[in-house]
Amino acid sequence: MSADPRPLLALTLGDPAGVGPEVVLKALREGGLHTRARMLVIGDRHILDRAAGWLGYAPTYAVVTAPGAGQYRAGEVVLLDLANADPLACPVGRVGAAAGRAAVEYVCRACDLALAGEVEAVVTAPLNKEAMNLAGFSYAGHTELLAARTGATKVSMLLTSPQLRVVHVSTHVSLGEAICRVEKERVGEVIDLAQRSCRLLGIPNPRIAVAGLNPHAGEGGLFGDQEATQILPAIEAARARGLLVWGPEPPDTVFRRAVKGAFDIVVAMYHDQGHIPMKLLAFDEGVNVSIGLPILRTSVDHGTAFDIAGTGQASPASMVAAVEVALQMVAAQRAGR
Repeated sequence: MSADPRPLLALTLGDPAGVGPEVVLKALREGGLHTRARMLVIGDRHILDRAAGWLGYAPTYAVVTAPGAGQYRAGEVVLLDLANADPLACPVGRVGAAAGRAAVEYVCRACDLALAGEVEAVVTAPLNKEAMNLAGFSYAGHTELLAARTGATKVSMLLTSPQLRVVHVSTHVSLGEAICRVEKERVGEVIDLAQRSCRLLGIPNPRIAVAGLNPHAGEGGLFGDQEATQILPAIEAARARGLLVWGPEPPDTVFRRAVKGAFDIVVAMYHDQGHIPMKLLAFDEGVNVSIGLPILRTSVDHGTAFDIAGTGQASPASMVAAVEVALQMVAAQRAGR
């Protein structure tokens, strides 16, 4: 066991053909992060060297075989090198099975280290869903992959930023499927996950708003009955458990009210309902968190950005924010919240 009090985080490179390697390197160079965290990069050295070339500098590596083997000094990239991504097989800016396979292997190794207690949190760069599926991994994203890897059954995606927090009843499914998933039990699960999310973010008694599914939250049944038959019963059950819950709230105004301070978090019914306001407000600052896993996992809230991969233009702001949120959650977990 290391005597170093700084939390040990695993950072995955994401899809080698995207901007993940670049934003990881840029985040590691951000002043101050190394004073508060030890960061273990899980990836491929050849891919990192290629990205470093875009940025015009040569990293100093400390290649390790286990998380506790490095000293985590400022200015060094502590790397667990899986040596699994030939740059020639992972051309920049292109969807490919080789890159998708490597990205999944980074995540799985980080997940296993977290399950074993060897790292305290996992911070992921973006993977590409099409590349991942080409490689034979039929998951809609990180959250679904990690749920399968850990055996977790009650999980959701949290988006958090300085302006807004949103947790979702469903994410990467068709709109028709999303409507079918608005059921009392699932809505209740996500309300509980919203409570858990806020406590990990330092809000002990959060005010939780639950968005309706239909326009105007159904307008008393004129535009649909899911609010009355599924969402309201879940809200009433949560209130009976002592949670502070409002709703069903009209989806077209609830996010504005949350930004103005009326609520601490919003339960969104489907992917775009929650993602559109978050992307509009905090595209470069948003953080994606998988809630309900037995490990802590945060991520950038952007994609692989193949259109700018290899140009050195990618912003590390979301990766830095993801590290900050991971540190906040680790501190809460250490404190028993």
